[in-house]
Amino acid sequence: MSMRKVAVVGAGMTKFVRRAQETAKELSWQATHMALESCEMTMDDIEGVCMGTAPDSFDGVHMNGEYLSDGAGAWRKPYMRSYVGGGTGVFVPIQGWYHIASGLFDVVLVVAEEKMSSYYPHAQAAFLTIFDHTTERALKPNLLWIFAMEMNRYMTTYGVSKEDIARVSVQHKHNAAKHPCALLGDADLTVEDVLNSEMLAWPVQRYDVSPVSDGAVAIVLAAEHVAKRITDKPVWIEGVGWNLDTAYWTNRDLVYPRYVEYAARQAYEMAGITEPRKQIHIAEPYDPFDYKALHHLEGLQLADRGKAVELYLDGTAALDGNMPVCPSGGLLGTGNPIAAAGLMKIAELFWQLRGEAGERQVAGSPKRGLAQAWGDLMQVGTVVIMGN
Repeated sequence: MSMRKVAVVGAGMTKFVRRAQETAKELSWQATHMALESCEMTMDDIEGVCMGTAPDSFDGVHMNGEYLSDGAGAWRKPYMRSYVGGGTGVFVPIQGWYHIASGLFDVVLVVAEEKMSSYYPHAQAAFLTIFDHTTERALKPNLLWIFAMEMNRYMTTYGVSKEDIARVSVQHKHNAAKHPCALLGDADLTVEDVLNSEMLAWPVQRYDVSPVSDGAVAIVLAAEHVAKRITDKPVWIEGVGWNLDTAYWTNRDLVYPRYVEYAARQAYEMAGITEPRKQIHIAEPYDPFDYKALHHLEGLQLADRGKAVELYLDGTAALDGNMPVCPSGGLLGTGNPIAAAGLMKIAELFWQLRGEAGERQVAGSPKRGLAQAWGDLMQVGTVVIMGN
């Protein structure tokens, strides 16, 4: 049997905030309600629910998938919860996609949520336990200093300056200033502001990093015959890809994300994309740190190695450029409730490709976009390509 076509037909997103008053379950319900309302559907239309939330410790709830299930609309419905750390938000729509593409369901609800402030101010206490107990944990590593080593390796290998990397944070926060759900949009932020922000672990400074926040996003996926009945503007999932590299980050060359390249090549092949730099009109790479957006653009084959910063220097990545990058504001500007942040990128492409992105709408009627997320022990690549 051939795979069926799958479309995104609705999307909803809560505000991304620090210390939301709502429980994680209530955030999930809010996003679900908005997504269903956006396509005039009800829970009676939903045949299965795919939930994405990163490790239980982030929400501070044991068996978090079970806890969130009714809030995400899965009462007495087939339900699965998956996570691959930061890669979850782009992996969970892939889960929803193959349930429909395979013919199992016609309509699936995909929900992603994170309430990071349960571990406010950061989740490092959980991260201390994920490293190898013999070779790594004795050093008391945390993610910030691993990212600092990776950023340093990237800068040193390619001769990229901190000033140029800071432009990523500035642009994404400028974009986020136009997003009604964003936590840290800032239309006035400058490169100097980034360079003068608090040093966390050289060369990583506070404005190089996405903020801890809470939030949820939901999308509705439908098979072709249902999608065409629901909307005259379906946004199709054209290609998906995922890849796992070794969990031993010490064994990888930190300068280039092969796991992103392999996931992207899988998605490009499925979508029939042979020249991604010409055929991708909007890119939403995962940007928990400003240098990671550059790293990921290169892994996605949207820039040569060490050259992604040129997309920001020459205006290509700007909202009015030839390939806008993170018109949503990305994690750097909109916020980083882990799983929700990845699914936010899928929702953003849905709104952009329908011409419904408001102030941040990309000009020129874009036809195709790419969302990517990354995470776990820095070895997960997840990619979704969407087209109208």
